[in-house]
Amino acid sequence: MGLAKSEEFTVKDNRLANYAKALSHPARVAILNLLIKKKACICGDIVDELPLSQSTVSQHLKELKTAGLIKGDIEGVKVCYCIDDVEWGKAKVYFASFFESYSAKTKCC
Repeated sequence: MGLAKSEEFTVKDNRLANYAKALSHPARVAILNLLIKKKACICGDIVDELPLSQSTVSQHLKELKTAGLIKGDIEGVKVCYCIDDVEWGKAKVYFASFFESYSAKTKCC
């Protein structure tokens, strides 16, 4: 099996790929939508809102946190999650730049 060779690509390319990977599962998109809708930190409510087990939700939260899109604060025995405003803004800029870089001025295929 080949290596990803991520070090061969730009920091921007790797960052965008990490965001895309975090968004590549519908459960993670649903979690983000839930956090956006609630506009507050959410602890145990995430599991109650999704048709997934606690362990599955935890794995998806880990992926989102690794990508930096969410952050979690420990409150007693719970971890409460919310959107990381700074990283969310960076992701928005990276995706906007990526999609705006294409111009459909020429006919192709």
